[in-house]
Order: sequence, then C-alpha cells, then structure tokens
Amino acid sequence: MTTASFAIPSTLARWLDQRRQMFIGGHMVDAAGGEQLDVFNPADASQLARVPLGNADDIDLAVTAARTAFKTWRHSRPNRREKLLLDLADALEARADEFALLETLDNGKPLTFSRHMDLALAIDFLRYTAGWATKIEGRSMTPSMPAVPDGHRLVAYTRREPVGVVGAIIPWNFPLLMAVWKVAPALAAGCCIVLKPAEDTPLSALMLAELADQVGFPPGTLNVVTGLGHDAGAALAAHPGINKIAFTGSTQVGKLIAKAAVENMTRTTLELGGKSPVMVLRDANLEAAAAGAAQAIFFNQGQVCTAGSRIYVHEDVHDRFVEHLVKQAKALTLAPGTEADSTLGPLVSAKQQRRVLAYIDSARQQGGVIATGGGTGPDGGYFVEPTVITGLAQESRCVQEEIFGPVVVVQTFRDLDELVALANDSPYGLAASLWSNDLTAVNRLIPEIEAGSVWVNGHNLLDPCMPFGGFKQSGIGREMGDSLVTHYTEEKSVVMLV
Repeated sequence: MTTASFAIPSTLARWLDQRRQMFIGGHMVDAAGGEQLDVFNPADASQLARVPLGNADDIDLAVTAARTAFKTWRHSRPNRREKLLLDLADALEARADEFALLETLDNGKPLTFSRHMDLALAIDFLRYTAGWATKIEGRSMTPSMPAVPDGHRLVAYTRREPVGVVGAIIPWNFPLLMAVWKVAPALAAGCCIVLKPAEDTPLSALMLAELADQVGFPPGTLNVVTGLGHDAGAALAAHPGINKIAFTGSTQVGKLIAKAAVENMTRTTLELGGKSPVMVLRDANLEAAAAGAAQAIFFNQGQVCTAGSRIYVHEDVHDRFVEHLVKQAKALTLAPGTEADSTLGPLVSAKQQRRVLAYIDSARQQGGVIATGGGTGPDGGYFVEPTVITGLAQESRCVQEEIFGPVVVVQTFRDLDELVALANDSPYGLAASLWSNDLTAVNRLIPEIEAGSVWVNGHNLLDPCMPFGGFKQSGIGREMGDSLVTHYTEEKSVVMLV
C-alpha cells in the first residue's frame, strides 16, 4: 500500500488491510448492523481503511460490558491500576513510530509533529496520570453537631469513589492524545470507559485498545465504538448506564451533549471551542513574538482549540510585526505529512477545507487584506495555505468565530484597557498569550483576561500537571492536573456515632 508517494511499512500496511473491528468487552467485534465506514488519508483523499459503523445497539453492548467490568475494577488495588497504566505507556513508547505514522496518515499532520509532540505528550500523560491512582484520598473532620450522647463521640470523614462508567467522545485534531486524556484518568480512578473516536480519525483509538488488552487491562474496562457523532455519539451521551460524559469538540456539539446528559443527570466535563487572543505589547521582541504567534496558529494546521487565531498588536509596532509574521508563514512547507520537509500538512477532510476557505472568502468580502496565503496547496489533498489577514473589524466573522484552520487575523490596540476589551470580546475563553517583558503590564493583564490558560512569551505551553479548560462557552470543568480526582470520582461523606 502506498499513499502520497510514501511506502507504508509492511506491518502497518497489513494492519490497515485487515478487517478492522470495534473493541467491546475484550473482544474485536463488527457493528451490530454490519455496516462499515470509510477512512481517508487527507493528504491525497485515498481510502486508508474501513471501520465498523457503530450505532446505538453497539453503544448499549459496550456500556453493558463496561458496567459488568466496573463491579470488580472499582475495587482493584490502586497500585495495580498504576502499574497497568505504566505498562501501557511503555508499550506505547515501544511502538511510538508506528503510532505516529498511523496518526499522520489518518489526520494529515507532519510526521515529525506526530512523533515528537502527539506521541511524546500521550506517553508523558499516561505516566503522570498513573501516579494519581495511588493518591486518591479523602479527609477526616471533627464535626460540631450538638447533643451527642454522653460517652459517645463522632467520627467523620470523606472518601472518593469512582464515578462509574465514563462515556468519552473525542475530536479528530489530536486523535491519540485526546483518547489518552480521557482513558487514562478514567482508568486510574477505577472507572470503566466507552470511547467514541471521531469518525474522520478512528484508527489510533482502535490500536490503543489492542495495546491496552495486550498489557492486561481486564475485559470491559476500555471499550471503543466507532461510528458517526449524530448516531453512536448521541446514543452514548443519552445512555442511562453512563455516569459521566467527557467530551472534547465544538461548542455547538457540546451543548447538544450537555442537554442529552442532563436527562439522566450524567456528570459532564466539556472542553469546547476557542478563539484565543495573542497579545503583543509595544516592548515585545517582535521577531520572537512573530515566531511564537506563527506557531500558535499554524501548528497542527490551525486545527487546535487553543489556536492563536486573533492577534492584537500595539499600533506602534503593527507593521513591523506583520512583516515578521508573513515571513514566518512563507517559510512553512505545505506538503503531505509523510514528506520529510513538511511543516504544514493538509486539513483533516474536504469538508474542513471548504469551511476554512469560506472564512477566507468572507474576510475578503468584509474588507480584509490577505497579507499572505489564502489559497490551497498540493493537488489531491485537503490543503490550505497559511494565511495572514489584516484590516478586519472586530465584529467580522474571522475575528469572532472559530475557524479551525491556518488563518489568523492581526489587529491593533492603543492601550491596555482597549486590549483587555478586545481580547475579552468573544464568547470563548479557553486560552490567551501575552508577549512582553514588562512584568508590571503582564501582571496587570493576567487577572483581566477571561481565559482558562494564560501563557507569557509562549503559546500552547501545556503540561500534565497544569489544569486545562475554559471560561465562558469554552467549556465546563478541567482536564489534566488533579482533574481525575475532582471529575472522575464522587465524594462521599461518612459520619459515625461511636
């Protein structure tokens, strides 16, 4: 099998050629309806594989398997859960090159990024989260209740118990990493999980399930159902056997999931859209800020919830900054992710390519100036050039709406008050970055910015120990850090009269 003039190694080629199945209850199974879904390589639009087209019946089977497994897994020793997650991290590391190539073929991102970003971060997160399995704890308290009978006293404490069966729905921009972000904390906390990967990029989740089975996770602890969002995903969100939904994706879909979940009072964490501002103050090193801003928007083809898609630059340095940013954009190599010199791959699908190009057209219609880019790339794939736009008003679509592509708008500000107003003028509040060495200004701005993460002189500075999530319509709850304790367990109060 070849794709985009690239020969796939024989072991992975055989895996792709095999009849792919879902993973439910420790077994590879076909969809209940027998249908399949085509998976395409975005670099050349060729068919990469076929996976089962699961539906509500398959979700029900997976939830049943998870609930059965939960009866014993919830009582498993914490150090056993820790060891299995560490074993999974080791197994993933041993096959990191294979997983990285699969991720590039399925998603389109440059192979260098898949290997040294996606896989490295996934492995680190597994190891970090494994350690939390042995550190889930309650608290002891001394109540002040009146009228305790003579000779008696009160003993009070809290305990953390696994929330139950988790339904996880993940997006297509970081397929493996997003799967690990959901699977690892659920399993560490003693929960079982049903994972529904994005229909565009389901392959690494299926391979991860195989790996989890090989290292010894009990049947039913991890289940993967492939299928469409409006069918399998909707069934998972509404299933009464699910105790918690963990979703990463668009705000629009997140609202639908929340509405479905509330019928069963299912706990939810929602990591949703973003329109992250990049703020360049007058004193900033413009060359470094432009390089950072380019990374903030063009990394992963701009298909990042924290993408720095709005840049606010002090009016005194706007023109010089744009020159540096355009230079950065033009230095990128638009090519299939399997090519050695690729620094910007295709978008994930033809649908996403059309969406991004439509935003660029709207910018032209609303008076925007295309400083660079605006077109497509190599024939046959879903490419969009890295695009820098100036001259747009704050209320324009490209400033207000999440594009999810390699498109950035540069605007100006006069003073810090105006900067705060512009940066917060968005329904989203996921992340933001500040570029300055003026610590007085930086420390004044940080509390005023409505965002779950604020980075200084960098962007996308993520680490497993740092909580990640958004304000406003960018979501509910946090991931990473101690989120598995707060979001994957229930707190129980115990009071005893002794």
